[in-house]
Amino acid sequence: MFGHESVLLAEVVDTLSPRDHEVFVDGTLGGGGHSRALLQRCPSIRLIAIDRDPMALAASPDLAPIHGQYSEIPTILAGLNIAKVDGLLLDLGVSSPQLDLPERGFSFMKEGPLDMRMDPTRGPTVLELLHETDEEALGDLIFELGEERHSRKIARLIRAAVKADQLRTTIELAKVIAQGIPIAEQRKSKIHPATRTFQALRIAVNAELTELETFLAAFPDLLAPGGRCAIISFHSLEDRLVKNAFRDLAWTSSLPERFALEAGERVQPVVELVARKAIVASEEELARNPRARSARLRVVRRTEFPNTPAKR
Repeated sequence: MFGHESVLLAEVVDTLSPRDHEVFVDGTLGGGGHSRALLQRCPSIRLIAIDRDPMALAASPDLAPIHGQYSEIPTILAGLNIAKVDGLLLDLGVSSPQLDLPERGFSFMKEGPLDMRMDPTRGPTVLELLHETDEEALGDLIFELGEERHSRKIARLIRAAVKADQLRTTIELAKVIAQGIPIAEQRKSKIHPATRTFQALRIAVNAELTELETFLAAFPDLLAPGGRCAIISFHSLEDRLVKNAFRDLAWTSSLPERFALEAGERVQPVVELVARKAIVASEEELARNPRARSARLRVVRRTEFPNTPAKR
């Protein structure tokens, strides 16, 4: 069962504002909450649902979902003979069922295999990643993707445990990570000592930032004029990528048009910001679903101007 409460549901539907016979793509179907809400608002839209997790696909046969990653949307649309769409939606990060099921290996609170793959049919597991990554590279990974300041010590402890063949489960990994964080700091912290490292490893195994960067480079050419793109992110690394990409596409040169063209700079915006700031969950939603606390929704609307690079 892929039960999952979709965050910012009303806000997504309101900002995407589906209209009769438009084409929408939900690139991260999950439990299907956002997709069903869009269809409920406007039943005549054509909805293309995609997810990399076979469990999510099996839970929503009524939506005829497609197995794939959202970075593959251009290829998927080409295979369906669709040139442009009117709406794109991504709900990034890990879903509640993935976290809650121990056998998926995402949780440091429940014992499970060291897996963490969103698509368990392909790619290396976390355990394989730990075996293949040396101490220095692992430290860099934990620092950059988890923003963990004790990354060097944690990487050293993990590598020692790997060499001693002492890592088999998520609980064992979490205990090793905790040894790398001072007890005084653990007592003051509001989060589990393994939180940041588990985040880093999950992002690495699933190539989440690369996936997002690929999508952000491609999405303007997928949207018809007036088309909307909405992205929900859950941590600063993702949100920063989305915010900067949307801002850069909305910005134009400050030079007069003739000089801007000579300099190869953008003179017309590719997108318009639907909301200047990220949209966050209401107090009512937070009371009902605490996992929405870190959610940030950003939305843009495609202009009619060509997607030309800002610089030659």
